[in-house]
This record gives sequence, C-alpha cells and structure tokens, in this order.
Amino acid sequence: MRKLIYAINISLDGCCDHTKMSGSEEILQHYTQLLQEVDTFLYGRKTYQLMVPYWPNVAKDPSENKASIDYARAFCSKDMAVFSRSLNSAEDKNTRIIHGNLRDEILKLKQESGKPILAGGVDIPSQLIQLGLVDEYRIVVLPFIVGAGRRLMEDLSLPEKLQLKLVESKQLKSGAIALRYLKQ
Repeated sequence: MRKLIYAINISLDGCCDHTKMSGSEEILQHYTQLLQEVDTFLYGRKTYQLMVPYWPNVAKDPSENKASIDYARAFCSKDMAVFSRSLNSAEDKNTRIIHGNLRDEILKLKQESGKPILAGGVDIPSQLIQLGLVDEYRIVVLPFIVGAGRRLMEDLSLPEKLQLKLVESKQLKSGAIALRYLKQ
C-alpha cells in the first residue's frame, strides 16, 4: 500500500498561509528532493488552483532562478488528484478531478501501484488527518513570526491524541528546521 505524506511550511507561530511567507531557494531545493520520492500530488481545489498554473508557468520561464525551475519541472512531472465539489475539469492531462467520498477515494489511491502520495494545503489534509489516512508528516518550520494568517490544523478535531514519532530533523542554512514524523 502506498504511503500518504503530508508536507507544509509553517512559521514559528504556526501560520501556514503562503501569502504571509516567502520560500527561499534552499526551501525549494528541499522540496524538490521530496518530489523525487513521490509520484502523485493530492490537493483540494483551492490549493490546486494556487499551484496550477503557477508552477507550470515557472517551468517555462528561463528568467527564473535554478531552484524555482528545478522545483517547477519536478512538480509538472507528477500526477495530480484534486478533490472538489465545484471543479469539473482540469487544464492538464496529468490531473484527475475526484468528486467521490474522500475516505473511499484515498483508500483506492493508496491501493494503486506507485510511489507515495504527497498531500498539500490545509483543508483536505486536515480531513485526511481526522480520517487517520496520513502516514507521514513533513513540516518545515520557518524562522519567523508572522502574527496573522491561517494556522496549521486550527479546525482539526480528533477523537484522541495522534501519536507521532520523529524520524528525522534537519536544520537548513536559513535557520529553518525540516521535520519528518511517522504515524505510530
């Protein structure tokens, strides 16, 4: 069965609003390495519409820095599964729109052959965490406080505490800390 990995950046005060934070080349390199481990992205409509067409456009822009282009090309090489009630079609051939039951559809995806699945965003991953379907957490804590914005897992409701095991931590030159946790 394929693993489901949830990855996100947060500030020290728990903000995960991408409009409040900026990623460095070092962070992009970190995520480009992670993309080598997966073959499918899992998004909700909002995150999908933020990522596409942004990264496909970066992949075609020679004026972008190397880290951005490398990430964009890796991003564009992956399949995408998008959960949406309102989106009926996708702009690219690598994307499938899923309208079904989240739990059932994720269990089907996990049964397919291939590398792990990478989830991003907040809404769909929060639901996946509540359903107990996330196997691994990759959180990069960025070295700043933003003071406002959406907080990571702020609306999460669990029937009991979810125990995780830290299996890797890495300090980046910027002062960011990349954490990797497995569900126990």
